[in-house]
Amino acid sequence: MGSLFRSETMCLAQLFLQSGTAYECLSALGEKGLVQFRDLNQNVSSFQRKFVGEVKRCEELERILAYLVQEINRADIPLPEGETSPPAPPLKQVLEMQEQLQKLEAELREVTKNKERLRKNLLELTEYTHVLRVSKAFVRRDMQFEPTYEEFPSLENDSLLDYSCMQRLGAKLGFVSGLINQGKAEAFGKTLWRACRGHSIVTHAELEGPLEDPETGEVIKWYVFLISFWGEQIGHKVKKICDCYHCHVYPYPNTAEERREIQEGLNTRIQDLYTVLHKTEDYLRQVLCKAAESVYSRVIQVKKMKAIYHMLNMCSFDVTNKCLIAEVWCPEADLHELRLALEEGSSGASIPSFMNTIPTKETPPTLIRTNKFTEGFQNIVDAYGVGSYREVNPALFTIITFPFLFAVMFGDLGHGFVMFLFALLLVLNEDHPRLSQSQEIVRMFFNGRYILLLMGLFSVYTGLIYNDCFSKSLNLFGSGWNVSAMYSSGHSPAEQRKMMLWNDSVIRHNRVLQLDPSVPGVFRGPYPLGIDPIWNLATNRLTFLNSFKMKMSVILGIIHMTFGVILGIFNHLHFRKKFNIYLVSIPELLFMLCIFGYLVFMIFYKWLVYSAETSRVAPSILIEFINMFLFPASDTGGLYPGQEHVQRLLLVITALSVPVLFLGKPLFLLWLHRGRSCFGVSRSGYTLVRKDSEEEVSLLGSQDIEEGNNQMEDGCREVTCEEFNFGEILMTQVIHSIEYCLGCISNTASYLRLWALSLAHAQLSDVLWAMLMRVGLRVDTTYGVLLLLPVIALFAVLTIFILLIMEGLSAFLHAIRLHCTRASHYCGLSRCGAQAPDAQAQRPWLTGPAAPRHVGSSRTGTRTRVPCIGRWTLNHCA
Repeated sequence: MGSLFRSETMCLAQLFLQSGTAYECLSALGEKGLVQFRDLNQNVSSFQRKFVGEVKRCEELERILAYLVQEINRADIPLPEGETSPPAPPLKQVLEMQEQLQKLEAELREVTKNKERLRKNLLELTEYTHVLRVSKAFVRRDMQFEPTYEEFPSLENDSLLDYSCMQRLGAKLGFVSGLINQGKAEAFGKTLWRACRGHSIVTHAELEGPLEDPETGEVIKWYVFLISFWGEQIGHKVKKICDCYHCHVYPYPNTAEERREIQEGLNTRIQDLYTVLHKTEDYLRQVLCKAAESVYSRVIQVKKMKAIYHMLNMCSFDVTNKCLIAEVWCPEADLHELRLALEEGSSGASIPSFMNTIPTKETPPTLIRTNKFTEGFQNIVDAYGVGSYREVNPALFTIITFPFLFAVMFGDLGHGFVMFLFALLLVLNEDHPRLSQSQEIVRMFFNGRYILLLMGLFSVYTGLIYNDCFSKSLNLFGSGWNVSAMYSSGHSPAEQRKMMLWNDSVIRHNRVLQLDPSVPGVFRGPYPLGIDPIWNLATNRLTFLNSFKMKMSVILGIIHMTFGVILGIFNHLHFRKKFNIYLVSIPELLFMLCIFGYLVFMIFYKWLVYSAETSRVAPSILIEFINMFLFPASDTGGLYPGQEHVQRLLLVITALSVPVLFLGKPLFLLWLHRGRSCFGVSRSGYTLVRKDSEEEVSLLGSQDIEEGNNQMEDGCREVTCEEFNFGEILMTQVIHSIEYCLGCISNTASYLRLWALSLAHAQLSDVLWAMLMRVGLRVDTTYGVLLLLPVIALFAVLTIFILLIMEGLSAFLHAIRLHCTRASHYCGLSRCGAQAPDAQAQRPWLTGPAAPRHVGSSRTGTRTRVPCIGRWTLNHCA
């Protein structure tokens, strides 16, 4: 795995690949995932590169494979996906594979075309049979007339025309029959009436069931129509109107005998078409099943082959055009593996491929190796941004802080245990192929299974601290409060006069009884783990938990933010920017600790110094914190002697740290810049030249002061000089300082979400228990058993969907916000990682798991309230 604390140490290597074995060498490198290529042909168009023809051939193979996969999915044939990734095909097999795929595509297209033609003919013949069957009831032949004339029966079974009159006029009738879409039938009839001026008769009837359209394949409802007309001109109009409405027109038989012959012929042809169509489908399925066996591996092989040619297009040729030169970023720890891969790829060649490392002043890309456990936490960090090269990686600390902050908001022993079991089930079955190939939502849960596992485990812990299990408390060690000690009968007359004790009259006339911890024997000591279970019975339980969780949120938030600033110090030490420690990090720590660190001190001081006997005279932390900035004239007593002098000293330190934070770093960089015209930053064999901070322009001076080295390494690349702009540096530092000072306040308040969501989760759980389980448990024994089972089932469903999924998602999103927002501001890191100039042109298969990271605290905040409890109401030190 390498180091998770910092990214891997990278170096720039130059590969010399022989033209005959370059493909095999890159294939071996790609299988190991060791390097990230740099584009040496940035000024060359994509269409003018050496291997553009091979790339187009790979794209043609991808098109053929996409067509095969489409046909396989259309035939509902399961696509077997192999567990292992096949290597890229050798060059000798590429042409053979291309010929096989082209031949298979041509055969499939021919068979599919024949199948579609047969299917269309079958649908047309089926439609024709329906037209003959339905239109038979439209026209009734009168045997007394000559066969050249036909009559039109009305819907009332009466003749619509006077045939004797038509016979005298010598008019010859014509017929058009067919099918029309149900939605067009009404408009079709109106158009015929207006176009033919009443010289046509339309009779139609709806088919019993829908039929498939031979042209579009859509299943729709149809109407069978029969149009009777006389005159050739009207006949032409009718046929044109039928074409405009996309009617399926079929010839209409003149005699009953002709109708019967056509019907028999249609039945025979339909039978034959069914037989031929079934055989065609069987053959097509056999071809697709055979193609499905290897299509998955071929898709991967073609993708790898295309990636190889893309990387070859990034290489440059030497003057003899016999050798390709490539530049790659590679971890120093993998240089031996890189050499072995080149030897493996060039085995059998007369001249082997080789490599050598070259010095560089450019910033390498960030590579942090992950495994299946750390990958999810690394993705959470990367969702905000990636750190620069060799910066501290916050994902190491996120493994603990993220599930812990989630558990603070989700703290419930029962809910956490259910989440833990669900995640454990995913972890134990992580090798099951159906989980990794399931739908997107299930796959998202599967990919974050280790995050869910720790979130559930930490929620069990915080549930024990809150003593909350499905909104009920667990009395594991026995309560530290003794109710019987409040009775007056157990105390002497002198104690009864001094303290407010209970007697029979007090118990009968008071609905709420208050436990006084100052009474001897009432409070026997704190509960060994978490909140005492007696608070679950107290009427002032919510007030006590609100105060406790609010102060806990403030403490956790300030610790989290301070830890982020401290991590930034490790970066400054590593990059030898000690002036940033004195001029940025220490003033930030002083500003944070002198105000909010002092608030945490007051919280702990009050908890430790004031007891139950002195709780009534304990001052309010909120009032004392406000008075720290107001300098009240009257003496408020305070928490401890000399509090006023300590607070004034802290305010002076805070006021002095602000101008240092605003002006210290710009003035120091200006002092370094005097007399210098061009600078870079030497960092262990490379020079960082980033435009996101003018600070880097002057860092060579500090490097020279610390190391005494004024000369750059020989063979390093030249760095473009940048003009030193003091105004821009000053403005940037002022903006960052204002953002930090205001962010300390807003982010401290932002951490109150820990208290708010924890309170919301506890109250929703309590409401769900009161509305369901309490009602089911209070039913009498006659119907209680029958009612309890559906109540438990409904309680379980609502618990999973509301408290586990919805509340869990809310706590998850808020935990992400606390980790990601302002993380780089507190740690002094860049907002996104330094990448090589050609990092966007890389192909994932050949680059390996390079992922830049950055260190993060979070933007957070909290306010405090006073704890108190009751049912009995419990006196508690605020």
